[in-house]
Amino acid sequence: MTPEGYELDDDPARVDVDALWDFLSTQAYWARWRTRADVEAQLAAAWRVVGAYDVTSGGMVGFARAFSDGVGLAYLADVYVLPGHRGHGLGHALVAAMVDEGPGAAYRWLLHTEDAHGLYADHGFAPPDHTLLERPRPEPGP
Repeated sequence: MTPEGYELDDDPARVDVDALWDFLSTQAYWARWRTRADVEAQLAAAWRVVGAYDVTSGGMVGFARAFSDGVGLAYLADVYVLPGHRGHGLGHALVAAMVDEGPGAAYRWLLHTEDAHGLYADHGFAPPDHTLLERPRPEPGP
């Protein structure tokens, strides 16, 4: 359920790329290494995006992106809500719209995060089982 005063939209054309870049490049611990060209390429290649918009101003105040094989597996990425709009349930609404209510509701979903574990647990995310292996991104050389 979308909190009052906000709306969610999965139209990629509506995403405010400047607002997305501003947050990811300055506030997102997971994304500050990316260039704007990287973010724009990821946005263009996304399987699905969901933006959260303030009804009064029309401004984008939250975002979630996913990439997928389109059949059975998806990865949730770049989920955020601007600090001034947190505490209203927008994070839950974004994840629900993407994972629980969208076209990938029956998929296996993956996610990497250092925070908000409780939020994601409410949507079925849990530590991986024995079938998941990961090759971490290599550390930059000297």
